[in-house]
Amino acid sequence: MNLSRVSSSAVLAACAASLALTLGACGSDTDTSSESSATSSGTPSSAVAAPVTETAPTDSGCPPAAPAGDVAPEWTLQGATGSVAVTGSTDTTAPSVKVDTPFSVNETQVHTLQPGTGPVVGDTATVSVCYMGVNGRDGSVFDSSYEGGAPVSFPLEGVIPGFQKAIAGQKVGSTVAVAMTSADGYPDGQPGAGIQPGDSLIFAIKILNASR
Repeated sequence: MNLSRVSSSAVLAACAASLALTLGACGSDTDTSSESSATSSGTPSSAVAAPVTETAPTDSGCPPAAPAGDVAPEWTLQGATGSVAVTGSTDTTAPSVKVDTPFSVNETQVHTLQPGTGPVVGDTATVSVCYMGVNGRDGSVFDSSYEGGAPVSFPLEGVIPGFQKAIAGQKVGSTVAVAMTSADGYPDGQPGAGIQPGDSLIFAIKILNASR
């Protein structure tokens, strides 16, 4: 599935960690906005070529273990249809996203589950995150860096609008949840990930590092 458009070297690095965060085929930098209307347009490949200075990581990875079944949700949201309950990740467990399907929202909503203490993430920062993505239509996890246990890095200028809205303005170390409209995710769908046009998506995100 496609979350970002990056240069060929960055695509290869992202593909090694997750198939979810690249736009187009791995190893190619010939992607166009027609491949996903949710990606930001006009982002030059040089935007990710410059060296970045990252903050110290707040976590060593993305723990794959499921949380205990009796953990109370940190955010509950009643959607236009259905509802969602989200618990953020910890140092030892992955997040939990429970969906009363079909869940949908008419407006993208962001909620800070656990505030961090690091610097504020800028709109054009390059970030390293752990994340889980869930389809509101059927409650399925369509992608998760927690499964592999490793974070993924990418520039916020190249990701879908809902993902950028969730991270920009947060502090490094924060865990964040976002329930995004189809327009802020994949308005045309992503068949390979089981995402249909009109699907609202939910992400639980842990912000590990960010560039200045």
